[in-house]
Order: sequence, then C-alpha cells, then structure tokens
Amino acid sequence: MQVELRSDERIDQLYSHDIQIIQSPRVFSFSLDAVLLADFARPVLKRSGQVVDLCAGNGAVGLFLSAKTRAAITAVELQPRLADMARRSILLNDLEDRMKVLTLDLNDAFTRIPKDSVDTVTCNPPYFPVTPASKKNPNRYLAVARHELTVTLEQVIRITSGLLKTTGHAYLVHRPDRLGELITLMGKYRLAPKRVRLVYPKAGRDANIVLVEGIKDGRPGGMKFEAPVIIYGEDGQYTPAMKEMLYGDGHQ
Repeated sequence: MQVELRSDERIDQLYSHDIQIIQSPRVFSFSLDAVLLADFARPVLKRSGQVVDLCAGNGAVGLFLSAKTRAAITAVELQPRLADMARRSILLNDLEDRMKVLTLDLNDAFTRIPKDSVDTVTCNPPYFPVTPASKKNPNRYLAVARHELTVTLEQVIRITSGLLKTTGHAYLVHRPDRLGELITLMGKYRLAPKRVRLVYPKAGRDANIVLVEGIKDGRPGGMKFEAPVIIYGEDGQYTPAMKEMLYGDGHQ
C-alpha cells in the first residue's frame, strides 16, 4: 500500500524479513538494538496469541516480529509522531489485520490491555536514568527514547509482568552495566530470568548490549548465557551473524 511521507521521512528496509519501515533522522530511526531484540525474542506462534511491544518507537520491533509469528501484535508508544510513523509502516507492509498501535503512556497500559492477558512482551526501553548530571539530547523525541524521562526501568518491568499471563515470556534489551538492576527487578516482579545474550561491538571489546528473556512465575534457576553476538569484524564490516540478521541468507 502507498503511504504519505513527511518531508523529513524515508523508507528503509530490513531485508531479512522483507519489512519496510518509515524512518526520520530528525525524529527517530531504529537502531541495531531493535534488530537484535527481534532476533532474540521467541514470540508466541499461534494466531490466537497476543504479543505486546512496549516503548515501540516507530514500530520496528513489532514489525520485525511479524515475520516470526501469526499472533496479534500491539505496539505501545507514548509519542504521537512516532506512533503515527508506526501506523503508516503497518499499512506499508499490509499488516493492519494483525498489528496495531496504541498511543499510550506505558504506565496506563492496563487501561487498554487487560492484565494477565499477553503471551509475549518485548521492550527496548530508555537506557539512561535521569540524574542532575544527566546530559539529555536536546531533541525531545530522542531524549524520551534514550532517557528515563517518562518511564523508569522498574515501571517497565512492573507493567511487563502485569501484562503477561503466567508462564508468559518477556524479552528486553538494555545496557550491561544495568544487568544487575534488571535481574533484581525481574525477581521483584515475578519474572524468572532464563536466557541472557551479550552483544559486543568487536572482538576484544567490552559488551555494550545485553538481551534478557524472563518467564512470569517461571521456576527459579536454570539461567543460560548464550553464545555472544559480535557486531563488527576486524575489517569494520558486519560479521556473518549480523549480516544474516539484517539481510537474510544470500544477501550481503
């Protein structure tokens, strides 16, 4: 379907899933975090299932997940401009029959999505806590996406757990330096961490991204650290694993 673009917008493509997405450098463009999270997540597969993506931005994670599941997908995004971009991307990919966007503060999620009703929740939340010393992006769209101006990590975990059915799965991407806090909060809100994957910009460098799966009311213990992902090779090009995530088999 043809959709109207604003002057600052473009259409990009995630070739591995044949998904087109509306982006804007002035407002929001998805990062590798969204690709990594969608690759890591194992969403419910059945058509009657419910998937919710919180802090959805321009809808990237939900759009990418649409290739992995037949379930209904609901994206929750606070900022109307980004929610509008997500809705037009849904039309662009002919996904309006099973994907929708709620322009909603995450803290009000239960007013539109019943508690204990969701099979899979994904979230790429703001990474940086707000402190008096915080240097926030002057672009409000980017500041809200990156800093905990409208939602904290604890609120994200509390809402995620509240939405999930018992044994429902949560998938989050964050910074490794907050992994301890993330695991503690998951325990507080009945999410048992089960899989952890670290992402490294290059071999020999410190990890800069962590992906975590939790199960609501899951049995304690059994946490697995998966093989890491390395984004760039020594030549500065994407590694084969990243090329496959971005372009699929046979694309370079």
